Amino acid sequence: MKIIAMIPARYDATRFPGKLMKDLGGEPVIVKTYKAAINSQLFDEVYVVTDSEVIKDSLSAVGGNVIISKKQHDCGSDRIAEAVENMDVDIVVNVQGDEPFIDTNSLKKLIEIFKKDQNYTIDLASLKVELTDNDEIENPNNVKVITDNNGFALYFSRSVIPHLRDKNSNTKYYKHKGVYAFRKSALIDFYNTPMTPLEISEKIECIRYLEVGKKIKMIKTSVESIGIDTPEDLEKAIKFIQDQI
Repeated sequence: MKIIAMIPARYDATRFPGKLMKDLGGEPVIVKTYKAAINSQLFDEVYVVTDSEVIKDSLSAVGGNVIISKKQHDCGSDRIAEAVENMDVDIVVNVQGDEPFIDTNSLKKLIEIFKKDQNYTIDLASLKVELTDNDEIENPNNVKVITDNNGFALYFSRSVIPHLRDKNSNTKYYKHKGVYAFRKSALIDFYNTPMTPLEISEKIECIRYLEVGKKIKMIKTSVESIGIDTPEDLEKAIKFIQDQI
C-alpha cells in the first residue's frame, strides 16, 4: 500500500493573505509543515501542491517536492485530486499547510484505519475533537460532525448538531478537524463530481462525499493543533516554538 502526503498550499488565503510564507522560527510556515510531514516518517512521499511560484521557490530551495496546479480550485480536495490523478498511489493524506505542528499519532491512526480495512468499506478517514465550551460549540467557524454507532459520519454542519431539545441529555459535540486520508478512487470521484447542494449551502467540502454516497470514518483525537489563520495565530505559533527551546 503506497501512502503519500499532499499539502495543498494556496497563497492568497482570505483571512490572512500570504500566511504560508510568513516567518516561523526562521523558515516559512509552509516549509515548517513540509519538514514536519517528512520527519513523521509515515509517508512514502510528501508533496506540496500550490498555485504560487513564490511557495514553489521556497520549497525548491530546501529540496522539497512541489507540484504547480494547472487549474484554479475552490477547495483543497480538488487541488490534491488534480495532482494525484495520474500517480500510482493507494492512500492520500491531506496535511494542512497552515498547521506546522503535526500530530503524528493522529495521522498514524488515520493510516492504520485503511491498513485494517480489508473489505474496502471506508472511502475516507478524518479526525474529530470534542467541544465542551458553549461558545466554541455555537461558533459557525467550527464545523460540527455527528456519526452513527460505528463512527461513520452522518453529517457535517456549521450549525449546532445535534440540537439539544432535552437539556438533561448527556449530549457530546465534536468539531471536525480538516485532516483527511483518502482512497485515491474516492478523491478522484470527488474531483469529477460538481459541487452538491448541501455543500454549497454549508460551504463544507466533505459534505460532497456524503452526498455522493462515500463512507467517512471519523477518528476521535484529543489534540487541538495550532492552525495559523490570523496574525494572532502566528504570534501564538512563534511563542510555542520559543517555549520549546
